[in-house]
Amino acid sequence: MDRIGLSLLFLFSSTGCCVGSNILPVGPVDVILGNNVTLNILPAKTSDDIIIWVFSDGESSANIATLRPNGVNVNDGYKGRASVNSTNGYLTLTSLRSQDTGDYMLTMLTGVGDTLTGKIKVRVLDPVSSVVITSDLPEAIEQNSTVVLTCSSKGSLLTFAWTNNSNPIVADGKRLTLTNEQSSSKLTIKDVLRYDLVGPIVCTATNKLEKQSSAPFNLTVYYGPEDVIIKPSATSQYIPSKSDFNLTCSASSSPSATFTWFHDEKELKATGQVLTLKVIEEQGFGKNIGDYKCVAQNAKTKRAVPSAPARFSVMEPISDVIFTFPTGVLIAGNSTANLSCQASVGNVTDRVWLKDGKTLSPSSNIVFSSDSSSIFINMLKKEDNGKYTCQLINSVSKQEAHFLMVVNYGPESAEVKGKPEVKLEQPVEFTCSALSLPPAKITWRINGTVIPGQTENVLILDKASYKDSGKYTCEASNAVTGRAATSSSYILSVKEEIDEGLSDGAIAGIVIACLVAVGASIALFFYCRAKVPVASPY
Repeated sequence: MDRIGLSLLFLFSSTGCCVGSNILPVGPVDVILGNNVTLNILPAKTSDDIIIWVFSDGESSANIATLRPNGVNVNDGYKGRASVNSTNGYLTLTSLRSQDTGDYMLTMLTGVGDTLTGKIKVRVLDPVSSVVITSDLPEAIEQNSTVVLTCSSKGSLLTFAWTNNSNPIVADGKRLTLTNEQSSSKLTIKDVLRYDLVGPIVCTATNKLEKQSSAPFNLTVYYGPEDVIIKPSATSQYIPSKSDFNLTCSASSSPSATFTWFHDEKELKATGQVLTLKVIEEQGFGKNIGDYKCVAQNAKTKRAVPSAPARFSVMEPISDVIFTFPTGVLIAGNSTANLSCQASVGNVTDRVWLKDGKTLSPSSNIVFSSDSSSIFINMLKKEDNGKYTCQLINSVSKQEAHFLMVVNYGPESAEVKGKPEVKLEQPVEFTCSALSLPPAKITWRINGTVIPGQTENVLILDKASYKDSGKYTCEASNAVTGRAATSSSYILSVKEEIDEGLSDGAIAGIVIACLVAVGASIALFFYCRAKVPVASPY
C-alpha cells in the first residue's frame, strides 16, 4: 500500500492533475528537539478523501502514513511516533529527532476526483543552553587594552544580544564591534574604559522558541591614578612648629594607589596618604619655605601622577615671654621706668605696646628701642599710671604680658569746700580735696590750731556753736612722696539769726512811710508860720 501511495503521488504530480497548492499553512514550523508537532490541513476533509503524508530530507523521501476511508496505515519507520487524525487528516509526530527536519508533503485525493497537494518545512531545533561569556584577558588596563568577550551557546538558529546593566550594548563600528556566528557572538571593546565592563554584562542567546541568558559577567578594568590632590590645598605660608598639622594625599585609582612624598624634588622617608609635620621636622625640613607634593602610583597601570604642590615653611610659635619692669617705688617727677619684653622661644617679627588697651607711641618722655623690644619713660608723671601690655607676634602665634604701673604723686591743689555761714546748732560739713596717690593723710585746723581726731577728708560738725566760727584749713600729706599741700583759709560764720535782707514789699512800705513823714513836716512848717506875726521892717 505504501508503494501504491507513492506511485499515485508520483503519477498525479507528473501528469499535472493537481488542483490548488495552499492546503497547508505557511511554514516553516519550528519544534524543539524531543517535543511533538501537529501539522494542520487547511481545507476540510470529507469521509471519501484519501490523505497521504510523505517526508523528504532533500535527498530521499519516505511515506509516513496514508488515511483512507477504511482506516489509517502508518509506515513501519514511523509506527509509535506518527498518527493521522481520521476526522481532519492532521499529522502528529512525537519525540521529534534532528533527522525529522525536512519537508512534509501532503497529497489529498478528494472524493470528486481532484488531487490537492501541499508542502511545509519543519525544523527541529536543538534547545538553547550553556550560554557562557569568556574573556581573552583576565584583567584590563583602561585606555590601553582591547578586550574580546565571546558568548557561546548550544542550540539551533541562534541570535545573540548583549546588555550592560540591563542596557543594550550597541556597536558603533569603531570602539565597540559585534561579530555573530552560528553558535557564538564576539563583543570587541577597543581602548576599554573603566565603566565598559562594570556591568553586569549579560549575553542572551535566542531562537524562535526559547532563550537563555548567561551568568552576569564582570571584568576588572584597572585605571588611574588621576585627580591626585593634597589637602589642605591652600596652606598658610607659615605652619606652627610641633602642631598637629598634616598633609593628606588622595587619588582616584584601581587598584588603590601608593604614595611617595617629596620636598623640593627630594624624596622624603614617608609612605602612606598622610604626611605629618612631625615627620617633616624629624627629617630636618621646614626651616626654609619649600614645596611639598605627593606622587601617586598604580602597580597595575604602571602610571605615576604628581599632585600640585603645597608651599609653606615651619615656624616656632612664641612662648615664655619675659617682661622686665620696675620693681621699686615710683614717684612722679622723681623716677624713671624701663620696660623690656622678650621671648624665650620663637622668632618675634613684630612688637606692639599698649597702655590701658590703646596703642602706645613714642613721645617727648617715652623712647622706644630700635627693635621696640623696650621702652624708656623719662621722668614719670601721674598720667603714666596704668596697665602696660607687651604683644609679641609672628606669623603663627601672638603672646602678650602685662604690668600694672603705679606712679605715686601729690598731694596737689588742696582745697576746702563748704557753706560760709550756718545757723547756731545746725550741722555743717567741710570737704578737703587733694590729688594724691596713695590717698593723702588729712589734718584739719581752725584758726591755725589742729582739730584733734579729724583725719578724714570730710569734717562734720553736728551742732555749730559760736566758737566754731573762724578760719578753717586742711593740710594733705603723702608719706610715700614726702610732700604736703595746705589749702587756703575757709571762713565759717555761726550766727543766731542770719539776715537774709528785706523783701520788695517791705522796701516799698518803708519808702511810702518816709514820703508820708516828709509831707507832714512840710505842712506843719507852713501852718506855724501862718500863726506867728512877722515884724515890719519899717
